[in-house]
Amino acid sequence: MKRTYLGEFEEIVLLMAVILDEHAYGATINQEIEERTGRKVTFGTVHNTLIRLEEKGFLTSRLGGATTERGGRRKRIFTVTALGSRALHDIQQLRKELWELVPPNVIQLSSL
Repeated sequence: MKRTYLGEFEEIVLLMAVILDEHAYGATINQEIEERTGRKVTFGTVHNTLIRLEEKGFLTSRLGGATTERGGRRKRIFTVTALGSRALHDIQQLRKELWELVPPNVIQLSSL
């Protein structure tokens, strides 16, 4: 099976969808990314990434109930699929293995 790779921003968006669970929709994911990473991102960037992750099979989406705060519009709530969970696990494992290969004297946390 051909492996589908995650870009760095895709990984962050997918992780936020896992963390937010039932509250994982575009606006909350956007807000949490900005708060937790200090990175300014546009809603369009997050939305396009969510759609791309859904097309890759890492997410599914469904429409939630309409809310007055959204002018009666419904939220599209995203859920991580088994494939998405596997991709996150694989990238976590790869990063761990690579960090273990870094010689201890190369990166000293006390100097950062």
